[in-house]
Amino acid sequence: MNPVSVIEDRARRLPLDNLDTDQLCPARFMKRRRTEGYGDALLHDLRFAPDGTTRPNPIDDASGAILLAGRNFGGGSSREAAVYALLDAGIRAVVASSFGDIFAGNAVRNGLVPALVDEAVLAALHAAPDTALRIDLTDCTIRQGNQVHAFRIGETARTMLIKGWDDADITAQHADAIARFVERDRAARPWAHAIADTKAGP
Repeated sequence: MNPVSVIEDRARRLPLDNLDTDQLCPARFMKRRRTEGYGDALLHDLRFAPDGTTRPNPIDDASGAILLAGRNFGGGSSREAAVYALLDAGIRAVVASSFGDIFAGNAVRNGLVPALVDEAVLAALHAAPDTALRIDLTDCTIRQGNQVHAFRIGETARTMLIKGWDDADITAQHADAIARFVERDRAARPWAHAIADTKAGP
């Protein structure tokens, strides 16, 4: 995962509440390999008519790496492909007043920033005529012209995004503590380590 600390771009406005992962990436696209891309699957039934023609929609009618969403973005099933679809459509950050927990975790693990703001801040961002935004993970702010708004993100998630770490990298930061625990546990419960030690060999 590539590190990310600042995202500065225009915003696409999608002020709809309760967009769940099945809407973000319908289940019929789940058979694809990751390498095949998911950009066209993003909000497919909102963007495309049954005959395949494109309906007017903020995903295709505007450009920008930041999506201004609504409330409860990414609720529903644990579908990582919903994050793939956003990334493959060029979205690098989503600003919403609440997120599905599993979606937010999947977002961070794939380098997508889930920026959580108060509803009043979200309304102000949607209402402002200038849609150029700067999202800064170093101080957790969203800047729009002269306006500066705070957003929230968990400290572990923020660290993972800034450093480009995955879960294994986070675990590796505690390698010394893990090794000390294993040694204490080996002394206290040698029988629990006997099989593992045998498999490890000399």
